[in-house]
Amino acid sequence: MAEHNYKFDVTMSCGGCSGAVTRVLTKLDGVKSFDVSLDTQTATVVAAPELTYEKVLQTIQKTGKKVTAGEADGEKKSVELIAE
Repeated sequence: MAEHNYKFDVTMSCGGCSGAVTRVLTKLDGVKSFDVSLDTQTATVVAAPELTYEKVLQTIQKTGKKVTAGEADGEKKSVELIAE
């Protein structure tokens, strides 16, 4: 299985916001690399095959930041909060 490329549009108003997203992605197992940009309001994640889009979405949402759009491997996906 190939690695995944996930992209999220995240509402972040300051460096603390992007720092919070950076911290949770650093701790998430299966994240190979990521880029959190305050300028473009995005978080891009390269993930191991076993790490699901939903798990990354849930992890970012736990920071309290609003995810306004998301895609997995180039395909638009829902950003509705998923119950655990």
